[in-house]
Formats: sequence, structure tokens, C-alpha cells
Amino acid sequence: MADQNSVFMGMDLRCQVNNHAHRTEEMDLERLLVRRGQPFSLALQCSTPLPPKHKLAMILHLGKEGEVVVKVLDARADRDKWWFRHQRAQNEVLLTVHSPADTPVGLYSMTLLLLSPDGHSLEQTTPETFYLLFNPWCKADSVYLPDEELLEEYILNENGLLYQGSWDQISSLPWNFGQFEQDVVDICFEILNNSPAALKTPEIDTANRADPVYVSRTITAMVNANDDRGVVSGRWDGKYDDGVPPTRWTGSVAILRRWSEAGAQRVRYGQCWVFSGVACTVLRCLGIPTRPVTNYSSAHDTDGNLNVDYLYDEQLESVSEGRKDMIWNYHCWVESWMDREDLPKGYDGWQALDPTPQERSDGVYCCGPCPVKAVRDGDVGMKYDASFVFSEVNADLVTWIVYPDGQRSQVSLNQKTVGQNISTKSVYGDYREDITKHYKYPEAGSEKEREVYEKAGRRVTQLNRGPGQLEMKIKHAQAILGTDFDVIVEVHNVGGEDTPAQLTVTSNAITYNSLHRGECQRRTASLTVPAQKAHKEVMRLRYDHYGACVSEHNLIRVTALLQASGQPDVILQEVNIPLSMPQLHVKVVGDAVVSRKLIAHISFTNPLPITLRGGVFTVEGAGLTAPRELQAPGDIGPGQEVKVKLSFKPTRAGLRKLMVDFDADRLRDVKGIATLIVRNKLTVN
Repeated sequence: MADQNSVFMGMDLRCQVNNHAHRTEEMDLERLLVRRGQPFSLALQCSTPLPPKHKLAMILHLGKEGEVVVKVLDARADRDKWWFRHQRAQNEVLLTVHSPADTPVGLYSMTLLLLSPDGHSLEQTTPETFYLLFNPWCKADSVYLPDEELLEEYILNENGLLYQGSWDQISSLPWNFGQFEQDVVDICFEILNNSPAALKTPEIDTANRADPVYVSRTITAMVNANDDRGVVSGRWDGKYDDGVPPTRWTGSVAILRRWSEAGAQRVRYGQCWVFSGVACTVLRCLGIPTRPVTNYSSAHDTDGNLNVDYLYDEQLESVSEGRKDMIWNYHCWVESWMDREDLPKGYDGWQALDPTPQERSDGVYCCGPCPVKAVRDGDVGMKYDASFVFSEVNADLVTWIVYPDGQRSQVSLNQKTVGQNISTKSVYGDYREDITKHYKYPEAGSEKEREVYEKAGRRVTQLNRGPGQLEMKIKHAQAILGTDFDVIVEVHNVGGEDTPAQLTVTSNAITYNSLHRGECQRRTASLTVPAQKAHKEVMRLRYDHYGACVSEHNLIRVTALLQASGQPDVILQEVNIPLSMPQLHVKVVGDAVVSRKLIAHISFTNPLPITLRGGVFTVEGAGLTAPRELQAPGDIGPGQEVKVKLSFKPTRAGLRKLMVDFDADRLRDVKGIATLIVRNKLTVN
């Protein structure tokens, strides 16, 4: 309460007016959240009109301990300075505050002072706080994006799609980014405050938060928990008993809140889509336009030679030693839009940022920001990590057979496998946009492609043999989890003589990032292929064989090795088969009005020939309900339907999505979604 002799009675931050103007009203209407480079207004209430010759002064403090002090000038100033102007209106003063478009983002503390004519401080207001965010609507801001439709998606949309599956069978995973949910903005700055730089040199770190390059790189390091007090711990071995399976998450909000509530303790567990989803939430919340990206057949080149080398023995057992090169069925990262004033001209725009801990960059598990244009043009020396990202989308796949005497033979070379159908959600709806052309020029040996490879310092790999008499292809019927299905290996003899050969076919359960979980079946056959004819070898993959070892990603890799008798030529072919998943049915009953009760009915039918135990439904939706878990009512037998329902009250109007996941002991990652339009409560006259 103000002293009875004081002039200042209080300050109105005009949160509703300012937050609406700064497009932060979805975050909060009780607190002030504004964007840099755009003015905001305050109303100072006084007990009497201000004495005519007295002046107002404004002081800002920034940083965890308020270590950065900013004096706001009381007259128009250059664009790189804070300044304010004011209008007196009887017992009230309306102030308009102008911030530079390149000032650090963060939580500011603001104090107004009343100065005597000779400049002495007579009294001051109680400090008030406000968040200052990046401003992609401001031309002077380095994250400026001059397209309102893109900003609606890449800043304001709280729902999205993360793409999974395989290059030839793409699937989408609905994700609740929830960047405007309660307290998420506080958690985003809490993440920055827990970075090693913030803890070691807070004043320098605070000043560097003016730069989206610095902030986004810090976020990619902090989203994973490998080096620091980061958010998510990654795990890929299927052992999740001491945490949450990565497939169970349906959005970022539960993860961020769990990390914060535990005192910056890592959340177990995540995989690449979880890391990218959380990073997208944080960066959008801070005001940096961001979109999730999926690269299919994504290379993880551990030795930096721009090749992914697979080594097998003659029994098709992997004999790679140490850290293995791998091709992930898909890999998710994010792109953020910003200027790159730290680089030569031409590298502004989309920057790739990868928070999944794969390789160290400057001693830390992070990747980027890397200009997408640098990747496309082979400028692998550009900051940050352009060589690694270039390899993810361009590496050659080279397969070798290693013989008992240590000699090895190159049996296949594929220069088109890696980096296919690079995808993001369209800004125009819930469908896929292909952005492969942003990362690479058309393949098939184009002149531009060869020029880029040479520029990247890449030695063009050649297969060390010409075409042989035998050719091989692998085909398969649609594969549905829980059913038996056929895989057909076709061997064609294009020569003029009958050819005897040895064929080995294996099927292995793998994860999406190529980790083997177990062999399902193996077949070896001696065959003779007539001249100008084909031989078909059929392997029936039975659920009895693959069901016990299939990973939560529901992938089967079939590998076939063909060697013509008495000839040195060896052919190896490989195909990854995604198993189609069932879906949940979600129906919402009731009028979708803010604060009015709705009922969600969720049903699921067990498609497997086994009983499921420990079933859990996870439900969440930005503006609808906080993340909640519902236990399935008992075991679920083969073909049995289970139904659950929950009630919730929407908190915010607009297009909203309720996302549901089902996990059990032998079945994970079953998803469902309901879309509804929530209206504000009608005003009662």
C-alpha cells in the first residue's frame, strides 16, 4: 500500500491491452509479456497531479540477480536504446515504452522514480516484472519473418505433426507443443538459467540472449540432459521401467513441467521426436519461428568420412566394431528462422538445430544452428556443424562382407538411400510438405550434385564391380502388427546360362535408429536360377516369431545375401518393413465452450493374438486439459474392446486437439485424436 504522503499510488501494466497487441494473450492476461522492438504502454496512478517541474525516470534490471541494469531514457532515442514518453492526465500518467529490437530477451524488473527538479530521487514504485520475447513481426528483429501465414504456424500454433515411419510409408504423430500453456514461458527461461554459461558467467550469458543464434544453440544443448541440467534423458535400448517410454509422450508440456517441478532434474525418457518436439515448444515460446523436420533414411556418420559402412560376415551377422555408422529409419530435428550476422551474406533464413545427443559440437552434445542453404550448397565449413548435417542427408551407404581371413569385399553401394522425403507440416493444414529441395539438389548424378559433393570435399564412391548375371529384389505384402505376412525374394537371371547360387535371408526386429533387438527368422537355400528366368523365395513372417522381439517402433528389417556358386560376385539387399498399427477411437460429447464440462469417450480393440496387461491411456490437449493418465480396466484379451472416458473443461477458445496415447506391456504407441472448436462463454445480459 502506498504511503499517505506519496505521489505514486500504483502502476497498471495494462496486461490485456499489451498482450493482445504483442500476440501473447494466449500465454497470460494477468502478467505482462511483450516483444522487443514494439512499444507497450503503462498507466501510473498518482494521488495528485505530478508537480510540473518534476521528472520521471525508469530503471530496468535483467538477470537472475538483476545484474544487468538498464536506464530508460525519457526522450526519443536511437533504435538501439530503451526510451519512453509520457502524457499527464490529471492524477494519471500514461507511459509508452520503446525497446530496441536487438535487446536481450528475459524477465525484466521495472521501477519508476520521481525526480526533483535538481535530479534527486524522491520516491519510487514497487518493482514490477515483465517478460520480453523475440519479435518475428518486427522488421528490425533478427528473427523477422515477413509472412503472416508462416507466423500463425511457426509461432502461434500449439498443435502440430511430427513425421515418423519410413521413406515409403510415412506416418504422422500429432504433438501438443503447448507453448502458451500456463507457466511454460517461465520454464523456458528456467532452462536458459540452468545452462552452464548462465551458471558460470551470468552477466555475459544475459547479454548474449539478444542473439537468437546463441539462444537457439543453448536450447539444443539444454533439451538433452547429456552434459548439463538439461531436460530430457535419451534412451534407445527398450528399458524404460525407471521412467516413461518415449512413445507414451503426446506433447511437451508434461515433460517441461516434470523437469521444473523436480528442480531441473532430467526427465526419463526421450528419443529424437521427443527432443525435437520439446525444442520446438521452447523456441516458439521465446518468439523464434520454428518448425519440426523429419529426414528419412538419415545417416549417422560416426567417423566423418561421408560414408555409412555396414560390415557383415558370410552368415549376415554384423561385425562392425566400436561406434557403428548407422542409418536411422527417420530422424527428427527442428529448423528456426533467423539472420546469421555471424556468417558471410547469404546464410540467413532457416537454420537446422538438432537437440538429439548424437555427436559433440565444441565439446557439448548439441548441433546447430546450421544454415540449410550451406547444407544444400556443400559449404560444410559454416557454423555450426554443417558437415554433420550434410552427411545426415547425403552420405553413401556402402555394404561389405568380411571373410574369416579379415579380407573384405564391397557388395553394394547406394548413393540415393540417404536423405529422402525430408518433411514438415504444411502451414495450410494437417498434411506433409516436402522440403528435400532445400537440403540437396536433385540426385541421379546431376552436374550440380557432383559439384556440391566436390565442394564438400567428398570422394565419389564407386562400386568395385560391374553388373553380374544375377539380380535380386525384396518385396512384401502389407504388414499389420499381430498378423502373419509374406516376404518374397526374387532372384532374376539375366544371363544366358543356368546359375546355381546360395541365398541367405534373415529378418530382425530393429528400432527406428537401426539397433537390433533380435533375430526373428532365418532361411538358407541352395537354388539354381534358369537363364532368363526368375526364382521366388517366400518367407512367411509369423507373429509367433517376431512378436516377442519386435521393438516399440514396430520395424522388421529383412536382409538377403546372394552368392553365385564359384563366382566372386555377392549381392546384398535390405528392406525395412514398418508394421501398421491400430488406432484409438476418440469422441468428445457436449458443447465445446470455455469452462463447460465435456466428456471424451476413448475406445480401443486389441489387435494382437495375445493378452495385453498394464494398459495406460495418456490424454492431453493445449487449452483443453493438462496431461492425465487413465489406467485400463484390467487385462485386455485378443480382439477385446476396452472403453474409458474422462471429463474436462476447456480453458481457452479456438481450434483445439485432444491427443490420446495407449501403451501396454506388448503394445506401445497407439494414438488417437479428436479435433474440436471451442467457443468463448456467451455473455449473459
